[in-house]
Amino acid sequence: MKKRTFLKTSGVLMAGSSLLPVVAADDDQQEVPRKNWAGNLTYSASGLSKPSRYADLQRVVREQAYVKVLGSRHSFNSIADTVHQHLSLENIDGVIQVNEHDLSVRVHGAIKYGVLASALNQKGFALHNLASLPHISVAGACATATHGSGDNNGNLASAVTGLELLSADGGRISLSMDSDSREFEGMVVHLGALGIVEYLTLRIEPTFQVCQFVYEALPLRSLSDHFEEIFSSAYSVSLFTDWQGQRVNQVWQKVRIHNMQIPRVAEEYFGAKLAGGHLHPIREISPLNCTEQMGLPGPWHERLPHFKMEFTPSSGEELQSEYFIPRKHAVEAIHAMYGMGEEIYPYLLISEIRSIASDALWMSPAYKQDVIALHFTWKPDWPNVQKILPKIENRLKPFGVRPHWGKLFTLQPSEIQAQYERMDDFRNLVKNLDPKGKFRNEFLAKYLGTQ
Repeated sequence: MKKRTFLKTSGVLMAGSSLLPVVAADDDQQEVPRKNWAGNLTYSASGLSKPSRYADLQRVVREQAYVKVLGSRHSFNSIADTVHQHLSLENIDGVIQVNEHDLSVRVHGAIKYGVLASALNQKGFALHNLASLPHISVAGACATATHGSGDNNGNLASAVTGLELLSADGGRISLSMDSDSREFEGMVVHLGALGIVEYLTLRIEPTFQVCQFVYEALPLRSLSDHFEEIFSSAYSVSLFTDWQGQRVNQVWQKVRIHNMQIPRVAEEYFGAKLAGGHLHPIREISPLNCTEQMGLPGPWHERLPHFKMEFTPSSGEELQSEYFIPRKHAVEAIHAMYGMGEEIYPYLLISEIRSIASDALWMSPAYKQDVIALHFTWKPDWPNVQKILPKIENRLKPFGVRPHWGKLFTLQPSEIQAQYERMDDFRNLVKNLDPKGKFRNEFLAKYLGTQ
């Protein structure tokens, strides 16, 4: 198994005022062809524009028949692809504007969570959650309902309270949860179909400390018998498994610290044993790039992700799929996957099981239901992964499965559309805001059923 390689980077923000300047990243080398983070997808766009002024951004949008934003390139499918022009916002002047009175922060869409989190923590604030990788853009993550874990934690988009979009005609649209609640709930998880997100306003809270514990070899029987207790045992809980045997490889507990009291931890946890040292989710790989474990306290943004912010993956060297199941079916769905363990294992690096709280966002997989996410990190072997995905999906269909919008799946469009009760409402939003389909592409036409 190949060890992932990481490149150390620095992302420093000056703190001390409510308006924090963001230094734009250097231009790419305009590589052609352009690929996504994992290297499994070559984009179709003929060009990449990187305007540095709002007027230039408007001009590009107005002039192009089709245009899509290219963010941190962390989607594994063609949701962000286009046959015409790609657009990057990384050179547009970005700010992190904290409003301490209403506990919110206004950020530029291209900013990455790692940069934002460090800046917020310096000011004494926090987001409610982070994804396992902090290197993804805020706008892209919210547009696809990307998430962390935690029974009481909604996905990252659930923190959005305001949106500022550039529409198909180059005009600005501003919405807030308070004043535009009905439309707003349909526009946060927008899949890139409604416009270009320039700014988002996110809910924040006072900063907090977290410590992380890892347990090994949780018996599958214990997970079945104590599912609710296990997932409610910490602020955020993740299970890592290779679907082999009758056990879960690792349980990662991220415990929120209250009143500076570090919790006592048991050596045994429903039959699992406390790890004797730091671990990577794949035990054979060095944990150097993983966030601190062993109960060492630290700020939220240095514990909630699985991987440290100062290390950026140089390449994916992997493929990813993820499926959401209503929480009430979680145990059955997990056992269904263990029943396929021998088929899955040859192509798998590791799987992760997480919990996400329900939300009111139309195109979110957690719309009006608590869900469990079954994540698969695959070896970069698409021919074989492509064969195993339909088998996994067939096992999960009876439970009302929904795939992650930005990852690999083979479910039919009609099967996906049937799982979203507000699909027709969302299609109407798309037609009203983008009547000529400037922001649409083959992926959206296929899975939304729009032309």
